[in-house]
Amino acid sequence: GAANGFLMEVCVDSVESAVNAERGGADRIELCSGLVEGGTTPSMGVLQVVKQYVQIPVFVMIRPRGGDFLYSDREVEVMKADIRLAKLYGADGLVFGALTEDGHIDKELCMSLIDICSKFKSVLFISAFDMVHDPMAALETLLTLGFERVLTSGCDISALEGLPLIKRLIDQAKGRIVVMPVRTVGSHTSNDNSKINELSKERIILKSMRNFSMEVPGGGITDRNLQRILEGSGATEFHCSARLARDSGMKFRNSSVAMGASLSRSEYSLKVTDVTLVRTLNAIAKNILV
Repeated sequence: GAANGFLMEVCVDSVESAVNAERGGADRIELCSGLVEGGTTPSMGVLQVVKQYVQIPVFVMIRPRGGDFLYSDREVEVMKADIRLAKLYGADGLVFGALTEDGHIDKELCMSLIDICSKFKSVLFISAFDMVHDPMAALETLLTLGFERVLTSGCDISALEGLPLIKRLIDQAKGRIVVMPVRTVGSHTSNDNSKINELSKERIILKSMRNFSMEVPGGGITDRNLQRILEGSGATEFHCSARLARDSGMKFRNSSVAMGASLSRSEYSLKVTDVTLVRTLNAIAKNILV
């Protein structure tokens, strides 16, 4: 874990995945829902039960919907309400972000949300960073706002493709902020829409953690590319979901009906964080950085 010179954060959307992440050696959990949409706010019931079963810190995503990061006044009301509830149900930190219509970080909104988060150990800026107009300027904005951690896939479809920008961001940060790469979902092709949609979550998250200063990449990390990403970027923290598909236990199946959009994964294939995969990623990072 972090004592070995790096920190692994695992993104999960269920109690089972949270337990598996901890068993595999994760140092921190990011809890969300709707991974196909890049992650949205989880239910408070999931948060409450996850906190009963794991000991490592649980950071909760605050994102009222999928899509862009330009929020209406009513959506901001929802975000503030969710922050208060997350605090009530034991969240250790929060993950969120907001942009202006012209692709800059929404400083006013971020400041108002950070004010509500004052009692949290850590506040993180979400993958909105990869959607900004000017990443280098955005990094400085985060510093002025007090963010101390930023997750990124280098504004590309994965951290591997975005490696040159991640390296530039880490060089510019000079230890003032943690730049953290995000995992890759695995092999994909340009016409595989379902996998490209899932990659949206695996893009990076801007993170701020008080009293903590390191570099962290996001978006696109697997056992096949982790070594290259960490060595090429100099990052000492990374973000992944380490999930594998598992067949549903349902015996009766109605193949004519789907609960989600046509591009969503099958109801009869469940994605769960895999203990062995988490351990593998942990071992790769430890071998590089120790």
